[in-house]
Amino acid sequence: MALRYFDKGQLGILGDALDIAEDMTSNYFKLSLSQWRRYPFDVKTLSNLFGEDIKDNVFALLRKYMTGGRREIEPIRKRHESYIICLQDHQILKALQRDRDLKLLPLLAYILTHELVHIVRFCKFQVRFDTQEESSRSKEEKIVHQKTYEILKELPLPNLSYILGSYHPNRVDVDSVWINILYDKQRITHAYL
Repeated sequence: MALRYFDKGQLGILGDALDIAEDMTSNYFKLSLSQWRRYPFDVKTLSNLFGEDIKDNVFALLRKYMTGGRREIEPIRKRHESYIICLQDHQILKALQRDRDLKLLPLLAYILTHELVHIVRFCKFQVRFDTQEESSRSKEEKIVHQKTYEILKELPLPNLSYILGSYHPNRVDVDSVWINILYDKQRITHAYL
């Protein structure tokens, strides 16, 4: 089956959703522009993903990278974390096709806000990125859904209430949301949503 990619118009909507997610998340956590820079991240779409970055069971994959030299020799203060949100265009577009009440802008705003909440929590050491215990992962996912809901609930965005209702923390089956954790030598992968 051929994978579907975001087209030029959908990439424009992605830019708008990212602006919304960054603005709403920074307002919620009261992050200034300089503080926000401490949480470096990038967003990639399916056209920039390869191999294990492409998943069929999540809307987004969050990767953590360590930069700044070899781990054995470099002091900890010289290493920096960065995150990549790997959007799964094909899964998002499939969901939109399956459910006519879903709209791309609010869905992307939710997905990106959700991932940004994870990033902020990891960077503030509120939770470990590499946690393996099922109960800890489940608890973290509930917290992030709750915070995402709180961040977006007052946003007057058409069709957002439908998504918030679908992902309301009291209704989400977290076991089906937090899919897996994979390890690699230089990166750790979480798949969410």
